[in-house]
Amino acid sequence: MDGGDGAVQKFKGLEQTEVDQLIASHPALRERMRQLHLQVQKAEERRRALLHIMGDLNDINKRLGNQRKAMLHILDDYEKDRSRLAGQSERLDNSRRALLHILQDAHQSNFRLGNGRKAMIHIMGDLKDTSAQVERREQELRDKQEQLVQAAKLATLGELTTGVAHELNNPLNNIGLFVGNAIDQIQMGRTEPAQLLHELHSTMQQVRKATEIISHLRTFGRAAPTSRQRLAVFEIVQRALSLLHEQLRDRQIAVQLNLAADNPVIVGNSIQLEQVFINVLTNAQDAMSDSPRKEISIAGRTTGNMVELVFQDSGPGIPPGLEKRIFDPFFTTKEVGKGTGLGLSIAYGIIKDHLGTIAVLNRSGQGATFQIQLPLAKLNLPEGAEA
Repeated sequence: MDGGDGAVQKFKGLEQTEVDQLIASHPALRERMRQLHLQVQKAEERRRALLHIMGDLNDINKRLGNQRKAMLHILDDYEKDRSRLAGQSERLDNSRRALLHILQDAHQSNFRLGNGRKAMIHIMGDLKDTSAQVERREQELRDKQEQLVQAAKLATLGELTTGVAHELNNPLNNIGLFVGNAIDQIQMGRTEPAQLLHELHSTMQQVRKATEIISHLRTFGRAAPTSRQRLAVFEIVQRALSLLHEQLRDRQIAVQLNLAADNPVIVGNSIQLEQVFINVLTNAQDAMSDSPRKEISIAGRTTGNMVELVFQDSGPGIPPGLEKRIFDPFFTTKEVGKGTGLGLSIAYGIIKDHLGTIAVLNRSGQGATFQIQLPLAKLNLPEGAEA
């Protein structure tokens, strides 16, 4: 290369024509020049190629830089997605664990629910048996109560026997008198039809009176039906007084009757209510056995939608503190052997069954006052219909 470079320097110092002549006279030099020329061309081509390559490399470096930036963005997005997916995976895992707990709790709940259902079935069976037993006991209690009411009624009838005997004795004596008069007239030959008819009609009146007394006793003595009907309550009070009339008269007890003229109607059982009034009147009668003044006052009136009956006696009254106990079963202020303590208790139960109230207003030393309230019958209930 140094020899070539020296030759080139020599050629540069020569004129062109001289160079041409020199080349023409030296074939080896010409060949050398041609080779040099080819080398220069190749070098130029390599330079251009290298420039292209350098340009391509520059473009490639630019693209690689852009791709690197893009790859960095992709990697950043990937990292973000990976972090997000990791969080989602964690939440999903937590949700899965929570779902497992929920399923376990649901299984346990279903198991407990199954046990609870079985227990409920047993409880319902026990409740059904208990309800049936309660219904049987209630029915037995009602039967016993009806038997107790009937027994108390028969006991009352026993106490009324003396008075009833007097009530029947009067019409029987009158019947004997009228029949005796008729027999005397026939025996004496005085067969006047008008006189005989008068005696026989009088006899029939006394028979009807005795029949009414016996019928009333039979009605009061039989077991009371459970049906309820429209009743004129003041008439029941008067029937109760008729049964006690002879007893009250024998004991010189005066009765003041002050019943309103409107004759209010209630729905109830006449036999049961008559028993209530007889029990109250009998208690008043017994309470005045040693009183100097013997009087029973009975007042009846309508207040709003209720009928109010007030029975007041002139006895010594109820000892203080016992007002709330007199309606208790078997409680009595009478001497031993003179009372069962059931009369007022039964009266309380009957009035309660009629949706009414019974209360005592004590006036110590001035007698006792019993207040009974019963609801009026509905206006649209037909006469004689059961409630």
